Amino acid sequence: MSLRIVVCVKYVPDATGDRKFADDLTVDREDVDGLLSELDEYAVEQALQIAEEADDAEVTVLTVGPEDARDALRKALSMGADKAVHVDDESIHGSDVMATSLVLAKAIEKTGYDLVIAGMASTDGTMGVLPAILAERLGVPQVTLLSEVKVEDGKVTGRRDGDTASEQLEASLPAVVSVTDQSGEARYPSFKGIMAAKKKPVEELELDDLDIDEDEVGLEGSWTAVDSADERPARTAGTIVKDEGEGGKQLAEYLASQKFI
Repeated sequence: MSLRIVVCVKYVPDATGDRKFADDLTVDREDVDGLLSELDEYAVEQALQIAEEADDAEVTVLTVGPEDARDALRKALSMGADKAVHVDDESIHGSDVMATSLVLAKAIEKTGYDLVIAGMASTDGTMGVLPAILAERLGVPQVTLLSEVKVEDGKVTGRRDGDTASEQLEASLPAVVSVTDQSGEARYPSFKGIMAAKKKPVEELELDDLDIDEDEVGLEGSWTAVDSADERPARTAGTIVKDEGEGGKQLAEYLASQKFI
């Protein structure tokens, strides 16, 4: 039986762009370019490596987001994923991690899976808790923050590196895992891969397809909310210390006054 791998990926605002909040205090995605979250590229890479080692495997990439989120799926497909699932519904706008995890879980169940792989966090929200919440919703084991991951004999095994030690972990399939940016560089899409991605299937789903009510997602269905937001203050001119014999002393006094030392 084919090993079914589902990779959760996210379309995020470019971190180098001028990111702002929209009027409803959600991230403004209209005035900034988007792309596949860099940390999710590691998840795609590990999925592809596992599939290459397996006798028979299929890699599906899944995203929740607006029409532009298809760009994230195209990138993953051009890297080598077999097919994609895109959940796009206006009611999802403003969903927090709890509401988003519900949509992902329902989509994963509908797609079918043996192993779900995610990045360690998104580069916009940076919460890092979605894989654990997803495992809870699916009712399967979780093995998170792995620097190395393998699948063999119906089990997923991996190494989690901490500040002072490393742990060897394992779980029976089906399971959810997340991988860190230390798991290995993601491959760069080849021209052949980019062209092949155009012919790969992308399934479109809405909330009705997943039996999810509108009041379970979006701003109203989220468990958390942003109450207020202020723009980052403009950068001010720095303090110049002229060294006329006591430059070191002046520098130390300045650092102390700013509580840096």
